[in-house]
Amino acid sequence: MKILIFYASYGGGHINAAKSINEYLKNNYKSIDVELIDCMKYVNKTIEKMTTKAYNGMAKKVPWAWGRIYSDSQKGPLAHITSRSNKILAIKLLKLLREKNPDLIISTHPFGSQMCSYLKRKKKISAKIATIMTDFAPHDQWLVGSDFTDYYFVAHDKMKKYLIKKGISKQKVFATGIPLSSRFLQPHDKEKILKELNLKPEKKTILFFGGGEFGLGKTRTVEIFESFVSYCTDMQIIAIAGKNEKMKTAFEKIVSKYNRKDSVIVFEYTSQVPEFMSVSDLVVTKPGGLTTTESLASNLPMIVINPIPGQEEEN
Repeated sequence: MKILIFYASYGGGHINAAKSINEYLKNNYKSIDVELIDCMKYVNKTIEKMTTKAYNGMAKKVPWAWGRIYSDSQKGPLAHITSRSNKILAIKLLKLLREKNPDLIISTHPFGSQMCSYLKRKKKISAKIATIMTDFAPHDQWLVGSDFTDYYFVAHDKMKKYLIKKGISKQKVFATGIPLSSRFLQPHDKEKILKELNLKPEKKTILFFGGGEFGLGKTRTVEIFESFVSYCTDMQIIAIAGKNEKMKTAFEKIVSKYNRKDSVIVFEYTSQVPEFMSVSDLVVTKPGGLTTTESLASNLPMIVINPIPGQEEEN
């Protein structure tokens, strides 16, 4: 059996969900051939770069505008343009699908689902199509081409009811939660991890996410981080700036300002989030679908900051 997993580089959640599914299938079904592909980068690298840059810049600098686009893309002219453009791009994706000849296509971004459902409607492909919705609130762009999508996997029962209300057969919708890495469910040696971090097991630990690669809401995030560093002096903090050098530098200056190098650690991008969550008592983060799911799976209370208007506000 051949499976293709499509994602798109608009926020880390779509990518991480795709990676988690890929990890699970490869670890548990050795006879299955699985491949992970950025579908937007494949169909047009120029458009992919332009659109991801536009999304990141708009969400960072004018989040209210992104919120308006997010809302309008469910209906009206913008929804029509989006659907039309994906039909055009789908023709290029067809070359890949004919080459790989998958039995099942799993998509963690609506663009992938839209392109594949269009090709299936035109009888260009016959593969089963599964859509993984990676937020806690539905958006109608996920449902474009639903007549030719075979399965929907959603975060909770309320979303399942919404899809059924939209006319999608209940036999096609499964409330499974958002996919996450199995590492969040494995036991971790807390004492060993804290020792490696030079942190104290008797102190409460805060895990602070700075907003990731694009530093969305950077100024406000830095202000909030400074509040935690200056007021929560009896707690230790693990701060993750992601792929954002400016935010990492801002965090480090605050740590030095309050002389807290012994109890506040700042990281860039890290693959150790499961381990860090296992030793934490509280998570401070933007409400992305994946981070929220990971925090819930780790039984951690959350303080939500700086939601982007649109999907994060709805989450």
